[in-house]
Amino acid sequence: MDMDALVNITDTIDTYMYTYFLVFLLIGAGIYFTIRTKGVQFTHLKDMFSAITEKKHVPGQKSVSSFQAMMVSTASRVGTGNIAGVATAIAVGGPGAVFWMWLMALINGASAFVESTLAQIWKVRGEGGEFRGGPAYYIEQALKQRWLGIVFAISLILCFALGFNGLQTYNMSSSIEYFYNQAVAGQAGVPGYFETQIPFAIGVMLAVVFAFVLFGGTHRISFLTSAIVPAMAILYLVLAVIMAVMNAGALPAVFGLIFQEAFDFNSIVGGFAGSMIVQGIKRGLFSNEAGMGSAPNAAASASVSHPVKQGLVQTLSVFIDTIVICTCSAVMIMIFVQGHMELTPFGGAGEDVGLTNMPLVQQTMLYAFGDVGIIFMTVAIFAFAFSSLVGNYYYAEQNFKFITQSKPALTVFRIVCAIVVFFGAQSNLTLAWNLADIFMGIEAIINIVVIFILGKWAFAALEDYKAQKAQGLDPVFVADTIPGIPATECWHETRDELPTIDEGIVFGGSE
Repeated sequence: MDMDALVNITDTIDTYMYTYFLVFLLIGAGIYFTIRTKGVQFTHLKDMFSAITEKKHVPGQKSVSSFQAMMVSTASRVGTGNIAGVATAIAVGGPGAVFWMWLMALINGASAFVESTLAQIWKVRGEGGEFRGGPAYYIEQALKQRWLGIVFAISLILCFALGFNGLQTYNMSSSIEYFYNQAVAGQAGVPGYFETQIPFAIGVMLAVVFAFVLFGGTHRISFLTSAIVPAMAILYLVLAVIMAVMNAGALPAVFGLIFQEAFDFNSIVGGFAGSMIVQGIKRGLFSNEAGMGSAPNAAASASVSHPVKQGLVQTLSVFIDTIVICTCSAVMIMIFVQGHMELTPFGGAGEDVGLTNMPLVQQTMLYAFGDVGIIFMTVAIFAFAFSSLVGNYYYAEQNFKFITQSKPALTVFRIVCAIVVFFGAQSNLTLAWNLADIFMGIEAIINIVVIFILGKWAFAALEDYKAQKAQGLDPVFVADTIPGIPATECWHETRDELPTIDEGIVFGGSE
């Protein structure tokens, strides 16, 4: 089967999945959970910030705090999805797609709350004191359906280890290729032969480094990514603000265009599959992951006194991802688009040379800050994407271990993941996005249906949390006080039995 045929098949599956089913399921879930939780994502903003600073409540060398768990999920969320995803949404769906990304984040903040709270309720504890969990775990424990947990785990593995990681390496490869065209070949006249070898060379390099990480080098790389990526994210936001200030006069037109096209009836009805709504939902979901079942894997690792606390923290992470960072990307891109219509998909006659994906963002940085801008953006893309590779693999491995604890099988799995990274760098843009969308859609469908069924326990936990807050207490969850709740491995200590740092217990490091 050639590449074109594969692109056509995946494009058809992707189109039908989102246009006729998932778009309505996502919106319906977000609205339903918003109503049932009485708008928890809006009414508990203060508690979201206070929960971040909470210390670990259960001892263990590998247990993590609420803040650390949020950093794990935010590191996965904040990556090339905030850059390439926004650029693709605008290029394909138009500026109005940004509005629908915002709306989905606001609505699906409730979905993120429910899934992360459930992950906390049915988390398990490892030998090193660490907690782990996620949809596969609450499907097995609360629904008593291990087979469905395995199906979900497989879908997540395909989504993150194959779909997302293939897309991340494609983004890295395409950014280097575009940088080469702009900064090297265009100035030095280097023969085009080297350009054709870039995807292969990048694929080999990334596969080797990634394999080194998987087979024992994680502790060396994680330090660098934990230091570099936050710094890159902060600098990226600073540059976005600088660009906005430099072009303050264009901001009213930018936001006006976003809102104007968001409610363009002809655009919505005329081509719904590629419309701003579908693009906004797909790219928004890829960026903030609300409701799709990935972030709960990180949320379950937090050592908190009440599941609702981590549910609120993960909701805040969704807002940081989409409302803050994606908006910064959108503003920068739209400022550039307004002044360079001939280079973008909005340029009419210029569509043959239209910029999309990472090149659109790189050209935006080049326009705003010159060579320094495109160099920074290329380095930032690599930092974001590589950290996402490692983070995505972490999610995949956790679910692989849910299926089997076989070490030989894990070795084969790691080799396959490295091979995927190699081929992802040489993929087709449309194919890369289609595969990521399809696997993400399957995973999201399973998780949303499950949290619809189990959501009542998250609602009960929320009521328990609010009742204790009303009494002036720092909420502590005891599963046995919730009538009828399915058996949990954790949450059986009472307030008096629960160990805390204040009682003199010495906790381990920040692993």
